[in-house]
Amino acid sequence: MNRPTHLSHLTPARQQLVRYCQALNYGTIRAIEVRSGDPVLSPAPTVLYDWRLDADERPRTETGLRDFESRHEVQRLIEKLDQIGHAWIEQIEVRAGLPRRMTIEVPLQEVVR
Repeated sequence: MNRPTHLSHLTPARQQLVRYCQALNYGTIRAIEVRSGDPVLSPAPTVLYDWRLDADERPRTETGLRDFESRHEVQRLIEKLDQIGHAWIEQIEVRAGLPRRMTIEVPLQEVVR
């Protein structure tokens, strides 16, 4: 499967999730339903800001751009959304505006296959 290489290659819901990560910069996005591989962002997910007190935070350079090449972490997130199809994301950990870790809820039967 070809990975989407630019923001414009993503569905509007996936683009919005990427933009949420950029706006958050550091923190956690919680409680996101996924249907057919797309995040359902209404109602809006819960966001926990992780404010760094040891350094100044700078926004990602892509934040102001209409389109840009997706970083590897974003491509992996999209790949995982495609794999899970329908699920509940407990949380996405965001560092420097990029999704770094994702925790999903799955039935036990899927784990012990």
